[in-house]
Amino acid sequence: MDMEIGAKLKDIIFPADLRKLEESDLQEVCADLRQYIIDMVSVNGGHFAASLGVVELTVALHYALNTPYDQIVFDVGHQAYGHKILTGRRENFHTNRLIGGLSGFPKRSESEYDAFGVGHSSTSISAALGMAVASAYKGEHDRQHVAIIGDGALTGGMAFEALNHAGIEKSNVLVILNDNCMSIDPNVGALKDYLTNITTSKSYNRFRDDLVHVLAKISKNGPNAYGWAKKLQQTIKGTLWENANLFESLNFRYFGPVDGHDVNKLAKTIEDLKHIPGPKLLHAVTVKGKGYALAEKDQTKWHAPGLFDKITGEIKKSVSDKPQAPKYQDVFGHTLVELAESNKSIMGITPAMPSGSSMNIMMKAMPERAFDVGIAEQHAVTFSAGLATQGLVPFCNIYSSFMQRAFDQVIHDVALQKLNVVLCLDRAGLVGADGPTHHGAYDIAYMRCIPNMIVASPMNEEELRNMMFTAQLPDKGPFSIRYPRGKGVMPDWRKPFQELAIGKGHKICDGEDVAVLSFGHVGNEVVKAFQQLNQEGIYPAHYDMRFAKPLDEELLHEVFKNFKKVITVEDGCLVGGFGSAILEFMSESDYQAQVVRLGIPDTIVEHGEQEELWQICGYDASSIISQINKLTTGHKTQTLVG
Repeated sequence: MDMEIGAKLKDIIFPADLRKLEESDLQEVCADLRQYIIDMVSVNGGHFAASLGVVELTVALHYALNTPYDQIVFDVGHQAYGHKILTGRRENFHTNRLIGGLSGFPKRSESEYDAFGVGHSSTSISAALGMAVASAYKGEHDRQHVAIIGDGALTGGMAFEALNHAGIEKSNVLVILNDNCMSIDPNVGALKDYLTNITTSKSYNRFRDDLVHVLAKISKNGPNAYGWAKKLQQTIKGTLWENANLFESLNFRYFGPVDGHDVNKLAKTIEDLKHIPGPKLLHAVTVKGKGYALAEKDQTKWHAPGLFDKITGEIKKSVSDKPQAPKYQDVFGHTLVELAESNKSIMGITPAMPSGSSMNIMMKAMPERAFDVGIAEQHAVTFSAGLATQGLVPFCNIYSSFMQRAFDQVIHDVALQKLNVVLCLDRAGLVGADGPTHHGAYDIAYMRCIPNMIVASPMNEEELRNMMFTAQLPDKGPFSIRYPRGKGVMPDWRKPFQELAIGKGHKICDGEDVAVLSFGHVGNEVVKAFQQLNQEGIYPAHYDMRFAKPLDEELLHEVFKNFKKVITVEDGCLVGGFGSAILEFMSESDYQAQVVRLGIPDTIVEHGEQEELWQICGYDASSIISQINKLTTGHKTQTLVG
């Protein structure tokens, strides 16, 4: 792709090229890099504001460190676009998040500069500490290990566990706190307030700039000199501001706050910190979306805006004269408010994803009944369990892949106590361009193995509403509802609520030869396939099962008594998933049938558009047609469904 590249950036293929430049060139490099990110993301899409906010930090790190020997670990990875462009991937950056192209996140198999693969938050300090301990064990005492973590990710419990461990190690690890008061949505909680106090403490900040440089120079003169310098540092900080010791109480040397957009100061500070041994924390204050005014003004909207006009800022959306079906997440958000208006016991909980899950609709309408608990999935589930013990009905909305982090809490704190917690799993199934770290592949398998858990999935918006309505009724117990990223199929989706019988499916159409059992939204791919097959004189039966646990045994007895050829379709892993549940029923009921399971195979599925990935995994409409043709008497078709 032809794209104008700034004069300084043009000659930088790898960080070694960057390190040939003078310090006076770094500001121009940053300007070029920021513009290149704007140019590329505006026409190709992807995460946006996070990478703009760390341009200077990224340049400073690669300038001051000897990467890839020195190792940089990004937390989450939304902010790694500048890093990728500077590390040999600029020419291929136009393939970012496209099938077969660059990953949208750091990925070890993609580049030696990607020290650790990431996608979920709060992992960077643990990973960098492991690398630092390994380097010390191997005698690589000159090797630097840097974890870049945002103030949002720092709310995750795992980050605190890593800080606690790192403080007792003598390993050479530097934690850079990228403090922009944001994750995807604005950060919440006491830690946010604490960091704000640090950044506004004028008496302490008067001394921050010179302290790092002085300590670095003293430290070069040997351990005795460093010991004296450390005592001096603690005395100064303790005298100036008694609250400056949160990180230092964990045995980290704290430096900052520093201007995260002063590239020369950052590079100099990082160079100095290389000479200070042990665990260190550099507090850098940045602006998410820096350099693009609209992104600075509305950082949530511009986290991943899609395609946009870089001049006007107009976000490009497809236009259609036909009524459009809503996103499942918006159906959830509006339905939750509707239910909460009539049921005063309903509460809403999300771990740092109010806009992504549409919990922000309830937070606006009923702020006293909706909670953003920060990036803390485990806490979100157990907090919900606590609410449920008091007779409330919490709807805990967590992305499917993020719910994996709270698996123990689901078992121990919800299921064992049979609490009426409604777990709404957004982004279930293959999510598309975010790739394997975000695919919701495993929730059917890991939820249906838990006693007392109801596992449901709607085929459309009306079923989602009815499942939510059913879940909030008395004595339902733990209830899991999974639904995909993206739009549904019903423009006219506001239907009156109906209670669903737990564990009961629905026959969509009767047929002959083959029965197709679908679970969830993927049933609409079956409907597409049947529209074509019917035109060709092939009439299979279709059952929307609605529940993977408990199964509709009455319906399954009907299926296996009348069909010897059965296909199961799910947007989830085949190992232990919905299809496995059907095979278990068949075996336990002593039926004999040819069963073909379609779903996510036992492999890591890379990134790409959802429809592309469904086809690769073999459960899009065309693949369903192909499988039905294989099972019917010799009838073949090469026609693909559009």
